[in-house]
Amino acid sequence: MSFAAPAALVALVLLPLAAGLYWLLERRRRRDSERFANPALVPNLVRQRPGWRRHVPVALMLVALAALVLGLARPHAAVSVPREEATIVLAIDTSRSMVATDVKPTRLAAAQKAIRTFAKKVPKQYRLGLVSFGDVAYVVAPATANREVLEAALSALRPGEGTALGDGIARSIQLARGARSRDGERPPAAILVLSDGAQTQGVLQPLQAARRAQRLRIPVYTVALGTDQGVVEVPLPGGLVQRVTVPPDPATLRLIAAQTRGRFYAAPDGASLDAVYEELGSRIGRKTEERELTAAFAGAGAALLLTALGFSAAVFGRIP
Repeated sequence: MSFAAPAALVALVLLPLAAGLYWLLERRRRRDSERFANPALVPNLVRQRPGWRRHVPVALMLVALAALVLGLARPHAAVSVPREEATIVLAIDTSRSMVATDVKPTRLAAAQKAIRTFAKKVPKQYRLGLVSFGDVAYVVAPATANREVLEAALSALRPGEGTALGDGIARSIQLARGARSRDGERPPAAILVLSDGAQTQGVLQPLQAARRAQRLRIPVYTVALGTDQGVVEVPLPGGLVQRVTVPPDPATLRLIAAQTRGRFYAAPDGASLDAVYEELGSRIGRKTEERELTAAFAGAGAALLLTALGFSAAVFGRIP
């Protein structure tokens, strides 16, 4: 929390002084009553001592004054608020390794399911685009708020061969930059990359594409899908089949996320992948803003003052 008028906080030093003065007056009042009356007769002269209740109004007033002083200092705090508009490009790896069944039913099918979960999580007005990258990176769905377009493109994805990760990020940047809001401005953009391996095809290297996203202030969130037990079958001449292990390679994805101020996630199975996309839907769908809290502190102070007055009137029949 920060304050636009911190000089007002100096008034807080008066509150301990006021509390100390109240304690001295209470002590003096008790001493005077003991001086002029026999302590054994006090219970017969006074109905019932209010005990701790007599301190409640004063305590509430002191807290109320503290809240009012903080309000005068014009406090500001970073709060999480929903984004009104955003463009999110979903970049999905469609290389051969995505047919591995270590993530059920396949890595690609699990990724498609997770993206559907994500699309339901983010606000409906957000534009979602889809880029696939195998040997080549393609825009398979433009950035649009029409979820039917995204669903049709998502269902049509088919696995290819290699992994052009750098080109996939570059194509995603182009798609994100091309989106415009209703007033013609570029809305905030983010890229969400799901892949299971290192680059094997393409022109642009992944970290080169990450530097481009960094310059444009587009965060890239990355998800590494799969386990070390992932296997695909590669056909060989003569009808033979070679079983190839395809463990995920998270190192590059981790660097991409760190360089662009995104975040890296590991998803070894379908359940964790769904959880990742669920969290990303909340994370990308919100932003942090500085908000002035003067009204909140002033309202709290006024409410506490009224509570103190009401308590005193109800319990003691008078207002302090």
